[in-house]
Amino acid sequence: MLLENKNAVIYGAGGSIGGAVARAFAREGARVHLAGRTLGSLEEVAEEIRAAGGTAETTQVDALDETSVDEHADAVADGAGGIDVCLNAISLEDVHGTPLVEMSLEVFERPIRNAVRTTFLTARAAARHMIRQGSGVILTFGGGGGRDPIRDYFIGGFQVALGAIDFLRRQLATELGPHGIRVVTLESGGVLDAIPEDYEGRDRIVEMIVGATMLGRAATLDDVGNVAAFAASDQARAITGSSINITCGTTVD
Repeated sequence: MLLENKNAVIYGAGGSIGGAVARAFAREGARVHLAGRTLGSLEEVAEEIRAAGGTAETTQVDALDETSVDEHADAVADGAGGIDVCLNAISLEDVHGTPLVEMSLEVFERPIRNAVRTTFLTARAAARHMIRQGSGVILTFGGGGGRDPIRDYFIGGFQVALGAIDFLRRQLATELGPHGIRVVTLESGGVLDAIPEDYEGRDRIVEMIVGATMLGRAATLDDVGNVAAFAASDQARAITGSSINITCGTTVD
């Protein structure tokens, strides 16, 4: 198994992306520590993992709160013996469909503030423990996808937020590399099965995402989990400071 005996912390594990990654990590042998604001959704994911023979623990954590993040990371490291993998997949609370000129400052800047704050806090908390053991992997999601503007769809501050995550990933990789820590982004062009069926405008979003790909399809949640497990494993030990393109050809590197 790719992640046997590894300790992995997933923030936002009760959501579709975080849950998919948690299940993939557990399937590959990791002990997963599920963190998020809503214990009910975390327990649903944990129960699936345990039913499949995996190991999962849940903790209510606000990944935007410095004290909450630091105390949780310390507790995981103390109880499990360290932190090997950290992934942040919390919701950025972004708003789509409103032109920038009609958007309030608060709505525009919220995903940017959330993205920078939570990525910094969770990466810092995990890295402090990873430095002591001389190894570790920090994963971010969607950052590389922020480098190009989106035409014909109003996306608010979301792309700006992804651009911020993208740069923070590169800076973290530069500073943490000498300590044996890798930092990698999973670059997504959109995951259709993460969009609720009743989401207003879903059909248009699906058409836009799929129409921009080379493969004529978008990445699935299973795709995201599989790539995340690979990126976190020693098989990807030569990859850092980079993004792994899972856009199905939307972005050409």
